Amino acid sequence: MAMFYAKEVGELHQVHTFQKALAGAESNVAVGLARLGFHVGWMSKVGADSLGTFILEELQKEGVDTSAVLRSNDGSQTGILLKSKVKEGDPDVTYYRKGSAASTMSPSDFPAAYFKQAGHLHMTGIPPALSSEMRTFSFRALQEMKESGKTISFDPNLRLQLWEEEEDMIQTVNHIASQSDWFFPGLAEGQRLTGCHEPEEIADVYLQKGVKLVVIKLGAEGAFYKSAAGQGIVNGFYV
Repeated sequence: MAMFYAKEVGELHQVHTFQKALAGAESNVAVGLARLGFHVGWMSKVGADSLGTFILEELQKEGVDTSAVLRSNDGSQTGILLKSKVKEGDPDVTYYRKGSAASTMSPSDFPAAYFKQAGHLHMTGIPPALSSEMRTFSFRALQEMKESGKTISFDPNLRLQLWEEEEDMIQTVNHIASQSDWFFPGLAEGQRLTGCHEPEEIADVYLQKGVKLVVIKLGAEGAFYKSAAGQGIVNGFYV
């Protein structure tokens, strides 16, 4: 998506000045890994509009391969979000992505040869929430990469406002999580997905499903991790 984030503190309806930027959980990971020197490809669909061009150019500047990205030919546009500026707590975010180009992706758009060039797949729980077609696309990507022996990491990135029913969200996200090698929920996400409270309890749920490594993000406190080899806490970094 393209993001327009407020330059002034306040409610979104009161803000007059915004700045444009690239947004998206998957693109954040792609850029971060590219900056660390990994060869990274990002696959999605953007509109045949100025914001679609902006997204592709921003990713290309970061060294992310976008050769498999599709551009819509049906008039669907690139999704956007508005994000408030706050002094403390979480900012308010408003999405405009229903019917976006990315939400129209279907299994017929899946570039199998491109995906199989990769050694690893990183997914989030956002695409399955966008449409039934995009959910089927996500399941196919997961299945194809798993059957090809690739490793898979999954960050649930729960966005409650994108799902019509919470139970559907929980079932879908847990299905994908159980197929992944590395699972990265935040503490509140893990609690919502499992009904457990403590990080170790949450991790055990997924380790029993066959996940090899579970990392529970704890915000400023860092992260709890557990695998068959052991467990521990990695401290957070002060920003």
